Amino acid sequence: MNQTIYPIGIQNFEKIRKDGYLYIDKTALIYQLVKTGSYYFLSRPRRFGKSLLLSTLEAYFQGKRELFEGLAMERLEKDWEVYPILHLDLNARHYKDTAALTSILNEFLEKWEALYGTEKQDRALEERFSYVIEQAYRQTGHRVVILIDEYDKPLLQNLHDEDMQDQLRNMLKPFYGVLKTMDGAIRFALLTGVTKFGKVSVFSDLNNLMDISMDDRYVEICGITEKEIHTCLEDEVRELAGAQDMTYEETCLRLKECYDGYHFVENSIGMYNPFSLLNTFARRKFGDYWFETGRPSYLVELLKHTHYDLYEMANTETDVDVLNSIDSASINPVPVIYQSGYLTIKDYDPEFGIYRLGFPNREVEEGFVKYLLPFYTSVSAPKTPFEIGQFVREIRSGDYDAFFRRLQSFFADTPYEVIAGQKPERDTELHYRNVLFIVFKLVGLYTQVEYHTSQGRIDLVLKTDRYIYVMEFKLNGTADPAALRAFFAANDFNALAFTDARSRYQFYNLGRLWSDMEAARAADVKLLHLCTPPVSAAEVYTAVTGKADWHNELPKPPFDYDLRSRHAALLGGSGDYLCTKQQELDDITRFMRSWRD
Repeated sequence: MNQTIYPIGIQNFEKIRKDGYLYIDKTALIYQLVKTGSYYFLSRPRRFGKSLLLSTLEAYFQGKRELFEGLAMERLEKDWEVYPILHLDLNARHYKDTAALTSILNEFLEKWEALYGTEKQDRALEERFSYVIEQAYRQTGHRVVILIDEYDKPLLQNLHDEDMQDQLRNMLKPFYGVLKTMDGAIRFALLTGVTKFGKVSVFSDLNNLMDISMDDRYVEICGITEKEIHTCLEDEVRELAGAQDMTYEETCLRLKECYDGYHFVENSIGMYNPFSLLNTFARRKFGDYWFETGRPSYLVELLKHTHYDLYEMANTETDVDVLNSIDSASINPVPVIYQSGYLTIKDYDPEFGIYRLGFPNREVEEGFVKYLLPFYTSVSAPKTPFEIGQFVREIRSGDYDAFFRRLQSFFADTPYEVIAGQKPERDTELHYRNVLFIVFKLVGLYTQVEYHTSQGRIDLVLKTDRYIYVMEFKLNGTADPAALRAFFAANDFNALAFTDARSRYQFYNLGRLWSDMEAARAADVKLLHLCTPPVSAAEVYTAVTGKADWHNELPKPPFDYDLRSRHAALLGGSGDYLCTKQQELDDITRFMRSWRD
């Protein structure tokens, strides 16, 4: 029986080395990092080993040679100097406001000030940080090492709150800016995080940072390669194969399918998710270990807020500028999804500099899509596995009646406001398309949405070993008043939210159309404008409801229709219009009441 102790959830290098946990040697790359530069930034998905990397760097700069016995660093490093280290970890805190960020920064500053001096304790956070760096350098005679873990946690937790983003950014920007202003006193600095916030964000002044997130030289610095599996974990692979009653070759393929596939640079080797891989070996069974440790609720809210087409998510093409930068004001969720590890680089077109993205592996694809289902349908999270299982059985057996009844139930009871945005018709269709994409992804079958043929377009083709389903989906667009009333009632439709109260329109009563045409013909009028007085949306609302409490002003300028007719008098009007404003409002009110009743 293999006696390997797996460092699951352990991020401290010293603990791993002293207590005999498995460690896959990354120290040759760490040596290269510290000897060829001073300021770095690294973005990697969560649980990819960023914290362990910083802990390893901390042990190295502390001169703890004994911890590196048997590793590449022992052979490479000759001096083993000791440096003052400022290690800031922003991971273990919920940043609901600026007070939470101030609290944790104070906590670390006070700890450092206890070592290097408290003379600036009453100053701004960035001033205290700068003073600590200066004093640490002066007192030790060695320049300072700065390690910042999860620098972006406060911003990422407030991705949908632009105001809070601004407040947090205004705090972090000058604090991190100290890394540039105190260059002379700094030996080495590394910031890690899940995302890279660009443009006018915290990095705008830190042009001295080398971003190694998409650097060929450091692709392997976090994560596990296939070569490392066979070098360091060969016995574990064979034990897993035995436990799962699989061949060695089948096990390797399954591991690759489930946990490999992260590409942080074009044309690079794939990286395995270390957390999922080690959990699989420890428990000797496959599972969605990485996904289950963190639920991407912020991503789902971003996808829904932007009315994103999920089919596009799995087939996205973009450039390096998009991948490398997140802006809180952006409506593009792709950079967040990519940098969070739910998408990765699948292909690259060097001619145009275009990256094609997709899900890295089966664990991420299934976990993410399964997580999406309760957010887009009336199916609760606990019922998701049951519903999908039933779907699979019905599809495979050819029971299409049951299949479509179940599919229809997925759309039932979904609140209208969940579906529609500023473009209700488009967003409703997109919502249904997204639901279909989720469902058919989850059943694990061949799925293609909006499939194009030479004769036209097929919405979806679904294949099993026995059946081929060809589907065309249509929204119910009937103009029957009863059906419309039922639709609006069921979906709680409210057009007032999309209408500017100031907008002016002209309404013509079609009941008088024939008599107006006859009058025009009798007078030999060949061209006619049937123009009524402009009435505002607010005036219509008041006339129909009897209330004057609706005041809605949209960001865009209101509509203002005011067409006039030179033949108004011929048709019983006066001036430039066929009727008075009051007559027009009365016609609208009568129509609305008859339609409603």
